[in-house]
Amino acid sequence: MKPVLTPDEAGALDRATQDAGIPAQVLMERAGRAVARTAVDLVGGVYGRRAVVVCGKGNNGGDGLVAARHLARWGMRVTVVAVETVDALREPAARNLVRLGEVGVRARGWSAAALAHEVARADVAIDAIFGTGFRGFPEDEWADAIDGLNEGPAPVVAVDIPSGVNGATGAVEGDAVRADVTVTFGAAKVGAVLLPGAEYAGAVRVVDIGFPDELVRADAFLVEASDVAGWLPTRPIDTHKRATGVLVVVAGSRGMTGAPVLVADAAARIGAGLVTVAASAEIVPTIQTHLTEATFAPLPATGSGSVAREALALALELLERADALAIGPGLTTDDETAGFVRDLVRASPVPVVVDADALNAFAGRTTDLADRKADAVLTPHAGEFARLSGLDARELDADRLGHVRRLAHDTGAVTLLKGSRTIVVDERGVARINPTGGPVLATAGSGDVLTGMIGGLVARGLAPSDAAAAAAFVHGVAGMLAGRLAGDGTLAGDIARAIPDAIARTERT
Repeated sequence: MKPVLTPDEAGALDRATQDAGIPAQVLMERAGRAVARTAVDLVGGVYGRRAVVVCGKGNNGGDGLVAARHLARWGMRVTVVAVETVDALREPAARNLVRLGEVGVRARGWSAAALAHEVARADVAIDAIFGTGFRGFPEDEWADAIDGLNEGPAPVVAVDIPSGVNGATGAVEGDAVRADVTVTFGAAKVGAVLLPGAEYAGAVRVVDIGFPDELVRADAFLVEASDVAGWLPTRPIDTHKRATGVLVVVAGSRGMTGAPVLVADAAARIGAGLVTVAASAEIVPTIQTHLTEATFAPLPATGSGSVAREALALALELLERADALAIGPGLTTDDETAGFVRDLVRASPVPVVVDADALNAFAGRTTDLADRKADAVLTPHAGEFARLSGLDARELDADRLGHVRRLAHDTGAVTLLKGSRTIVVDERGVARINPTGGPVLATAGSGDVLTGMIGGLVARGLAPSDAAAAAAFVHGVAGMLAGRLAGDGTLAGDIARAIPDAIARTERT
C-alpha cells in the first residue's frame, strides 16, 4: 500500500529528513525541479512555450520559484506573479527568489489584471499559492489568484496540493484551483486523495525528492492491486466447500426479496464455498427461484413479512456451523426485526458484516453495537453513517476520514464508509483508501453486492480489514468492467457477475 500523509505527517517527515542531514534548500530544489519537469511534459517541450508561476509566501511558493528558474534555464519564457509581497518570504524560499536573477526572471507584484493577462497567453500555469496546511476560505487577492488560474485556458500544475483544498480532509470550503496535474512529494496527501479534493487535483504525480523510506510515518494508505492480490485467498488442491468458507446471509423482507439474492450471489462469486440464506419464511420460495446454488433457512416472520425476534435461536444455531454472518440488506426497520438484529449481532459467535437496515437498527445505539462477542465490519453509506453517529451530511463531508476513525474507535469495529472514495478504517485508526470505482456503482443493490463480497472473504478466513479493503477494490473493478458493457444501465447483478473477471484482472496487474 502507498502511504497517504496528512499535513502534520508531511511536516514531520520534512523535519526528520532535515535532521537526518538533507537541508531544506536541497528538498526545495528537488521539488521545484520536479514541478518544472511535469510542466514541460504537460505541454510537450519548452520551445516557443510560455509559463506563468503564481506564488504564495510559504515553502509552496518557494517550490514555485525553483520551478520558474528551471523552466527559464531550459528555454521556456517565464513570468512569476507573487500574490504576497516578496519581502514576506522566509528561507529557503527567499534565497530562491534571489536566484531567479540568474536566469533573468523577476517576480511581478500582485495584480489581478496582470495575472489575467499572463494566464491568457501562457501555455502552462503553475499553482504555488497555498500548501497542504491551508484551511478555510481564500479571501481577497488569494481568491482572485485562484479564480485567475481557473479562468485561464492554460493547463495547471499544482504544487503538492491544489490551492484552496484542505490538505487534511480534502474539503473545499471556498474557491480552489482546478489542476490538471498535482505534483506531490514523497507520498500523496490526504486532501488530494479524498473527494472533493481529488477532483480538483487531477492526475496526482508522486515524486521522490529524497525522503528516506524509514522516516515515512502514515496512518492512511492507498490500496493497490498488488495488495489485494496478496490478500485474496487461494484454495488448497484437496479442499471442500465447507473448508472454503460458509457464510450465513440474513436479509430481505416482503418488499425486498432481491437484496438476499444479490448478497448471496456476490459471496459465492468471490469464492465462499457455501452460502445459506436465512430469511422470513414467506419470502424464501421467491428467493429460491433466483438462487440455485445457495441453501435456505426459513425464519419466523412478523405480520409485515420481515424476520421476527423469535428467530434468534434458529439463527444462532445456523451460525454454529458457519464462518461469518452478513446481515441487514432489505430487512426493514420494523421494531421487532430491529430487536432481532441487535440481539443477533451482539451474540454472533462468528465475524459479522453489518449493513443497511442492520446498521439502522443501531441508530443512536453505538454503545450497543460495541457490545459484541465477535469481530464486525460496518458498511454504512453517508446516510446510514449519519444515523449511527448523529452527524449531518455537511459535518461528515468536512472530515470523512476523521469521523470514520471515531466511529471505528467507538464501536471497536472495522468501518467502511461507502462513496467515492471508499474508506476502510480498523479499530486502531489505520485507514485504507480505495481508488477504484466510479459513478457506475450508483445503482440500487450495489451495496448489497459489496456486503456479500466482504462476507464471503471474511468467511474464507481474511481478517475483517483485509476483507473490506479487498472487496471494495474488486467491487470497483467489477463496476468498471460491467459499465463497459452496460454504461449507465449497469445493474447490481451485472456487477456481481463481473466479480470473477475483476479478480483475474486484479491478480494480473
